[in-house]
Amino acid sequence: MKRLELKFIDEQDKTVTIALDSPKEPVDAVAINNAMDQILAQQAIYSSNGNLVSKKGARIVERHVTDINI
Repeated sequence: MKRLELKFIDEQDKTVTIALDSPKEPVDAVAINNAMDQILAQQAIYSSNGNLVSKKGARIVERHVTDINI
């Protein structure tokens, strides 16, 4: 399963990650950047350490699980 992680910095200089499962592919870096700008501009999300103040980055994380028969 793939997950899009949006990483921000909050008022206490802590990293805040917003994770979205099964992102649309191919990933559009411009759209992601614009969405992150909108989240910051609208102060749409805050953490226990205050508002989000800047972007740190974004990434796709893919997880593979293999069961082991025992």
